[in-house]
Amino acid sequence: MRYQINHNWYFTQHYTGSLNSMPSERLEELERVQLPHTVKMLPLRYCNEKDYQMVSAYIKELDIPRDWEGKSVTLTLEGAAHQAEVYCNGKSAGVHGCGYTAFEVELSGLLRYGQTNRIVVKVDSRETLDIPPFGYVVDYLTYGGIYRPVYLEVKEKIHFRDVFVMPDDRKHLEVKLEAEGARGCQIRARVLGEDGEIFARLEEQGFQDHFHMHVPRAGLWDTEHPRLYTLHLELLKFGNVMDTEEVRFGFRRIEMKPDGCWLNGNRVKIRGLNRHQSWPYMGYAAPARAQRLDADILKYELGCNAVRTSHYPQSHAFIDRCDELGLLVFTEIPGWQHIGGEEWKEQAVRNTEEMIRQYRNHPSIFMWGVRINESQDDDGLYQRTVETARSLDPTRPTGGVRYLKKSHLLEDVYTYNDFSHTGDNPGCDAKAAVTPDMEKAYFITEYNGHMFPTKAFDDEEHRKEHAMRHVRVLDSAASHADIGGTFGWCMFDYNTHKDFGSGDKICYHGVLDMFRNPKLAASVYASCQEDRPVLAVSSTMSIGDHPAGQIGEVAVFTNGDRVRLYKNDALAGEYFPTRKYPHLSHPPVLIGGESPAERTAPGADASQAKTSGTDGGRAEAGQADERRSGGLTGWLRRLYEAVLGRKEQPEMDVNGEASSQEETDEYMGSWGVETAVWRFQALRGDQVIRTVTISPVEKIHLEGICDTDVLTDDDTWDMATIRLRAVDQNGNLAPYAHDVLRFETEGCIELEGPALAALEGGMSGCYVRTRGEEGTGSLTVYRGEEKELIFAFDVKAHRDKL
Repeated sequence: MRYQINHNWYFTQHYTGSLNSMPSERLEELERVQLPHTVKMLPLRYCNEKDYQMVSAYIKELDIPRDWEGKSVTLTLEGAAHQAEVYCNGKSAGVHGCGYTAFEVELSGLLRYGQTNRIVVKVDSRETLDIPPFGYVVDYLTYGGIYRPVYLEVKEKIHFRDVFVMPDDRKHLEVKLEAEGARGCQIRARVLGEDGEIFARLEEQGFQDHFHMHVPRAGLWDTEHPRLYTLHLELLKFGNVMDTEEVRFGFRRIEMKPDGCWLNGNRVKIRGLNRHQSWPYMGYAAPARAQRLDADILKYELGCNAVRTSHYPQSHAFIDRCDELGLLVFTEIPGWQHIGGEEWKEQAVRNTEEMIRQYRNHPSIFMWGVRINESQDDDGLYQRTVETARSLDPTRPTGGVRYLKKSHLLEDVYTYNDFSHTGDNPGCDAKAAVTPDMEKAYFITEYNGHMFPTKAFDDEEHRKEHAMRHVRVLDSAASHADIGGTFGWCMFDYNTHKDFGSGDKICYHGVLDMFRNPKLAASVYASCQEDRPVLAVSSTMSIGDHPAGQIGEVAVFTNGDRVRLYKNDALAGEYFPTRKYPHLSHPPVLIGGESPAERTAPGADASQAKTSGTDGGRAEAGQADERRSGGLTGWLRRLYEAVLGRKEQPEMDVNGEASSQEETDEYMGSWGVETAVWRFQALRGDQVIRTVTISPVEKIHLEGICDTDVLTDDDTWDMATIRLRAVDQNGNLAPYAHDVLRFETEGCIELEGPALAALEGGMSGCYVRTRGEEGTGSLTVYRGEEKELIFAFDVKAHRDKL
């Protein structure tokens, strides 16, 4: 039986041994907290990493039933950053030296049954610890605290210790077991569908350390249809059930070939992003709902099919959701560039073992990272980590992220951070230039990031270039058949140490901001998928944002076949995806810098134009357009007559073609011309799938997205994520809105973070949390003195189970 014990802990930032014997009534002098918990809330900007570096303590008193005596009682901390020691009634139960893997201690011999027992967890979050990732500078904050759930497990002395489920794509299942006191016992197994239907049975048989099952009616797990099943196991002695275990899994097979990842015999081109497990203010200490939301954003809002958990194992709640969504996960051992001494290396090997044992039943995990991120070669260390991974899990390949070309390849896959793109060169290096073994798979595991940091409030041209750099790398990587895919750096901005990021200690590397609001670059990824219509325009069409009032090229990111553009309700033309990036499923539409083959004249029959994804299709469409409109000159004449009411033609160059920049600048807008209303329509076939209208801003207001209106204070406290944007009358982001927002809560919720926040690039966010009460709650968001948004919540309360 598992008992979650995440409520009503006492916390102090100063551990002393006297806490083991402090009178119970004195505990009330300490801060009462709920888990997950951070040792120090931090500001959004200019945070100080020294603030969370301390030796703190968490204390909980438990009334242990008398009938637990004679049973196995263990305590598990899923994540305590970074070195934790558990005391039970004043005696040490164990020490753990990794803040990113779970820690289990046996309490049976230390408990006082039928009495009140005290658990004290000493947590050392100092970055001077001689364990990964510490030892030198680190480009992310490591925070501190018990930031994942904690639970007690009570079992008979005869019980399962470990279950490893190894399914394949032929619907066969091999199960490896470890059990305590299992001699003379029997096992019984069922494979259940998500609705509880029994798909297969294994009737009672003598205990063995492994067994096989065949489940012919089961479906396969893949990125499009992530079918999940549950193995229900029973351990019996003389017909009595001594222990049960349930493991969720999916039938699937991972192979790595020279051209990348093959899932169930089908090649999957990886399109992913890197993720840190951090949030504004609270650092790592976010509950399950927030963890799951990040997976939803990756899948549904960004159109990714994969994620890398940089640079450490992350919450099971996040990985569980990846299992459910079909997001492939590349997870790796903790570390960042530095390799320490022998004790440090021993811990790295232990981290490898713990990571694989604790995460290997997740079907979404398709590769283990067994090197310290971006470290130098160390064959002795990495032979051990590779051997550990292969012995514990022969079903998955190994990789190890490096920035070194032609480094020693002990793993199955060469995983490489390619930061070669600088804006005016190829998006990535060729595989042959990087890996020493062309017969092994190759993935790009980071790109862009620090090469072009971009704030949500940077100028328009900067934000556009940020997006285009992601376009160039994605297209370049896709052009190489032997590159298995990419993981961009990164999903969202994050706080970092003084040695990295901007002066405010934020790495502005994300395609989202810290609150998970999208920057323009997010639409590059979103437009790669088909299910959700996407249309994002790089410009506000305001001439004052550009030198000499020249708007220049406008990039439109869409998963439509083409874009229809109107100026003041007059059709200006239809524009097709650029031929510059032919390897993307939906290249951007570039207006103002496109060739004649990528646009259709006003009044031309666009329905006759071929709009296939091939270069030839686009070229044929453009040639047809030129014929129908009398060539480029005729197109410009019709455009000027229809839209500007002008008869003159633009200046022609020596080749008889329009001077595109001058023509575009005059058409798009110039000094002394009344500002236009622009309407962009994305079409798929003959259907308009999305419209964006851009006109001078008349009034702005707040829009808010909240991920839930029901909060449940159950195993842990619960949290709602509210993402906020200032938008104009057309629903477009107002990127220069920097108003101060004020948050007020009522009822049985409270803020997790400050009551005031400024819009940045027109965007912000906040969080509300439960506090153990049941009822209703509301959040009111003010912009200045204006009450703009109200969010209402139904709150369900936790009931103690122990």
